[in-house]
Amino acid sequence: MTPFTRVCGRAYPLALDNIDTDLIIPAEHLKTVTRAGLGRFAFEALRAQPGNVFDDPHFAGAPILLALANFGCGSSREHAAWALADLGVRAVIAVSFSDIFASNAFKNGIAAISLDKAAVQSLIEAAPDHAITVDLEQQLVRSANGHFYPIHMDPFRRQCLLAGQDEIALTLQSEAAISAFERASEQAQA
Repeated sequence: MTPFTRVCGRAYPLALDNIDTDLIIPAEHLKTVTRAGLGRFAFEALRAQPGNVFDDPHFAGAPILLALANFGCGSSREHAAWALADLGVRAVIAVSFSDIFASNAFKNGIAAISLDKAAVQSLIEAAPDHAITVDLEQQLVRSANGHFYPIHMDPFRRQCLLAGQDEIALTLQSEAAISAFERASEQAQA
């Protein structure tokens, strides 16, 4: 997993509540078990609408997505986080998240950052004209228009994102202890 210390750039402004995982990645694209290529299907229904932010060259390649309350609700499909990561999104800033989506995002190197509604509204309004910085080291979100908002994130998740460690990397850190336990267990059973 790529370490996440600071991400700066444009943000897709989606001033919507209850963006569910089916809107993020429609069910017909869940047949794959690989993560690559799902970004082209992300928000397919929204992209079908003229004037959507995903086809606006002003937001092309934006690493941040802004939304309102209950982002990632609906099914527990991890493909939603895969699609966002493949789209190039490294941080989602919303008023609130589905717990399962937030966990899936974390496991895929995406920071799910909750801010109060006034802060998210301010960032959405500034998004067309200003870049946004998500700084996990400094624990703040900063807009180029001079506003900043502190990030309150689970310390374990923050540290894993900063170090670029997923569950496999964390497990491998304990490889010597796991191997010693297995050897002792085998000897006890012999």
